Amino acid sequence: MIDCAECGFVYASISEAEIPVALRELGPLYRTRLARDPAVLRARPDPDVWSPLEYACHVSDVLEVQRGRLALALAEDCPTFVPMGRDERVVRDRYNEQDPTTVADQLCVNVDAIAAAFAALRAGEWARTGIYNWPTRTERSMTWLGQHTIHEGRHHLRDIDAALA
Repeated sequence: MIDCAECGFVYASISEAEIPVALRELGPLYRTRLARDPAVLRARPDPDVWSPLEYACHVSDVLEVQRGRLALALAEDCPTFVPMGRDERVVRDRYNEQDPTTVADQLCVNVDAIAAAFAALRAGEWARTGIYNWPTRTERSMTWLGQHTIHEGRHHLRDIDAALA
């Protein structure tokens, strides 16, 4: 069953053991794309579509937020995860004004941190849950959180590639 009709991602195709590995694969993929001309990276293909740099900043933030959610779910029973304010961050944090090399470096730091956090999980911790508000308010396991984080990273690589084409 395809979980994302747009990119074809299947959550169940990524096992718990594969989550840290799949997360670590994202760093070099983003670094390669962010090595382009900053003017190209800042160009929006359409006024309502983020630039490649904005997508990369978003993914870096997603990695950091998801690591925080994982830590919260390990510390509390079924916490409610606060929405990350994705659209507000683009403006507030001036995503499109950031330095692409710095963004690539921070994204790789965030990749390593979340991959290590998932790699450190013990068997029973994968089943811990939290309330995730997207796409609907639902209780989600840490397995799903890891799979969803990979989906975010891969899906937005696709968005970046489309904008760079």
